[in-house]
Amino acid sequence: MSKLLMTRRRFLASTGCSVAAAPLMTPMAFAQAPWDTRLIVLILRGAMDGLDVVRPVGDPHFAAARPTLAAGDGLPLDGFFTLHPALAPLHPLWAKGELGFAHATSTPYRDKRSHFDGQDLLEAGTGFDVKTGALRDGWLNRMLQAVPDIEADTAYAIGREDLLMLAGGAPVANWSPGTRLELSPQARRLIEMVYEEHPIYQAAVLEALDLTEQIAASEAVATGSDEDEDMAAMMEASSGNAAHLQMAEFAAQRLRGDTRIAAFSLSGWDTHGNQASGLPKALKQLAETIELLRVGLGPLWGKTGILAMTEFGRTVRENGSRGTDHGTGGLMLMAGGALRGGKVYGRWPGLEEAALYDRRDLMPTEDVRAYAARAMEGLFGLSGTVLSESVFPGLDMSQAPRLVL
Repeated sequence: MSKLLMTRRRFLASTGCSVAAAPLMTPMAFAQAPWDTRLIVLILRGAMDGLDVVRPVGDPHFAAARPTLAAGDGLPLDGFFTLHPALAPLHPLWAKGELGFAHATSTPYRDKRSHFDGQDLLEAGTGFDVKTGALRDGWLNRMLQAVPDIEADTAYAIGREDLLMLAGGAPVANWSPGTRLELSPQARRLIEMVYEEHPIYQAAVLEALDLTEQIAASEAVATGSDEDEDMAAMMEASSGNAAHLQMAEFAAQRLRGDTRIAAFSLSGWDTHGNQASGLPKALKQLAETIELLRVGLGPLWGKTGILAMTEFGRTVRENGSRGTDHGTGGLMLMAGGALRGGKVYGRWPGLEEAALYDRRDLMPTEDVRAYAARAMEGLFGLSGTVLSESVFPGLDMSQAPRLVL
């Protein structure tokens, strides 16, 4: 995110312009680019339990480690893994080769198992401790910096918090779902007069007003497309106007235009207790989000890749509260017509105690960043050199499979 936008965010927050500032403080972003493919990155905040989502029922140690969580039938995948029943709406995509997974993945983050540090490192995309200031920008923004002809108004963000993944030199504008700002001409003129002697501050406030008005106007225009009608029907049939559906709907609308990249976050993945009840709720939202994106994108689905990433995995053994605690090796979900789905990628390390990380966690065998790099390589034609030196400094992506058709 550019220093200018960060300055504007701090200014708007400090001056009490909460309504005007809301569009500039969000976890979803978009970027126009000179290619025709689309990438959507979902950050699953809270550490999704990949062992429950994609269950290694073929591993002889799985059932014993999870006496309650391993119970019940999953949906068949490849004979070794099964899919959590809450993702049943996405199961047809597996058969079509439009849904896949990468198991036993992680960032270089180890041992402390802090959500905040884990998410920071996931979004920074570097092995450095981001709190030391070694690299303050995010990997998706660094990717944008490597692309020529990215203009100041080609990136958008949606939600109520920043995404470090999009912070950096490439500009990112922002918007929050449900935000409306209606000012009379007299009120707007008053704002202009108040900040007349401070042109930088005046420009920041007016930019926020203009951005909100532009997006509100664009939403008010009914396109009448089949995709819009289908999305509206899905939203009414599922969870109404929940935030995850609003973000997915807006993303699909923008991606059908000039937008090429979208990133936003979904929460609710921290399942220390009663996981069998809590996890399906988060999975339902994830399934609804991906399905709405698929329907909303229409023919563009075949040019789209979706990556869903989480900060780390969870313990192999369930705890006394019938949940799981913070772990290490996790799971990446990938979807979209442009990706090679129908497969669980990764080298399975096994669940016997000696094979576990610290004798408690799934052992990571793949770097989750390498999968993201391969997706960008195939979708956008970026070179391995750019990806391993500029986007993910120091990354070895030689063992990661090619993900794009």
